Amino acid sequence: MSKLKFLAVISIALFVSACSKKAADTGEAAAPATPVQVATAVKEPIEQLVTAEAVLYPLKQANITPKISAPVARFLVQRGDHVHAGQLLAVLENSDLRASAQESKELYDQAQAVYTTTMDATLPEDLTKAKADVESARQALEAAKRVLESRENLLRQGAIAQKLVDDARVAEVQAQAQYDTTNEHLKSLQNVGRIEQVKSAQAQVQAAKAHYESVAAQLSYAEIRSPMDGVVADRPLNIGEMASAGSPLFTIVDISHVIARANVPAQQAATLRVGQPATISGPGGELDGKITVVSPAVDPSTTTLQVWVEAPNPGEKLKLGSTVQVAMDAGAIPDAVVVPVAALLASDEGGEKVMIAGSDGLAHEQKVEIGIRSGDKVQIVSGVKPGDKVITEGALGLDDKAKIEIAKPGAAGDKEKDDKS
Repeated sequence: MSKLKFLAVISIALFVSACSKKAADTGEAAAPATPVQVATAVKEPIEQLVTAEAVLYPLKQANITPKISAPVARFLVQRGDHVHAGQLLAVLENSDLRASAQESKELYDQAQAVYTTTMDATLPEDLTKAKADVESARQALEAAKRVLESRENLLRQGAIAQKLVDDARVAEVQAQAQYDTTNEHLKSLQNVGRIEQVKSAQAQVQAAKAHYESVAAQLSYAEIRSPMDGVVADRPLNIGEMASAGSPLFTIVDISHVIARANVPAQQAATLRVGQPATISGPGGELDGKITVVSPAVDPSTTTLQVWVEAPNPGEKLKLGSTVQVAMDAGAIPDAVVVPVAALLASDEGGEKVMIAGSDGLAHEQKVEIGIRSGDKVQIVSGVKPGDKVITEGALGLDDKAKIEIAKPGAAGDKEKDDKS
């Protein structure tokens, strides 16, 4: 570059610098103040609302499995049908069980008949005969005693021979033995014999009854009934297919009440307690409920713990398995520093910031740490003090230390719309 050109460049630079200084001194190029609206940060209670995504489950569910293996003879319900407790849902093939039950019933009736006969006929007849035998033996004994006494008198008078007296004595001894035998038999019938006969007859009745009840129970297992009120959620087999003991034949769910299971970060869940109010929101509407379970264990892989919210589901508005939103009221935090949510801006460095309207007429950028959001309010944990005026409208695109002017409501919003257009 020649010396002449160099001097020319220096001259131009000095001229431009002088012009800029003059403009600054005269205020010809001064930037205008940006109209904004502000809100004052206040210290007040704020409701702590914990929100999370959840999956909807039934309050009660029953997988109905048959106790016997048999082909399905009839189905009485389909998937989606509403059923009530005790309702007959299906019937399994049971011809062999029905025949066995009929046989057992007849054997039971027969045992009962034997017992009735024993109590009402056999025992009384045996007792009557035994009593008659005793009376006959007693009379024979008395007759034998009279004959012996008469012959002994005649022998003393010398009217008969000794042999006749001996014969009479033998007859008297035989009569006594017969009397003792019949009397013992009567006592046996009245005591031990009667009791044993009754016990034997009762045992036969009880055994027959137990067998009949066992077969009747097997027969009843062929009828599949619902254990609860609900809706048929699954029915995997068709008529004629084999139902296996231990494999579900129906799934019944009660969706009159539902449970939303949410995985909540441990820090947020620390404020939750069983019984606190909550809402479940989904495509079908919103349900009011309460927290019923707060898991005591944190999942180490996600650092969350599971929270259950139970709510009535009138009209079955929400469907099982759907993803819903739960909002759990964990109570109020007193003396929180609160500002409108509209004051929050995304920080270029990550996180969030607010613009504070200073007393010097400038906007001051301030990075903040936020806490709880509740409706259109948010808790500021750090970065803002009570009494600070945060910009709620007009802060978008505003630089740090930019001139501002607090405008009337609506003016800042109109300015932002004009800037965007």
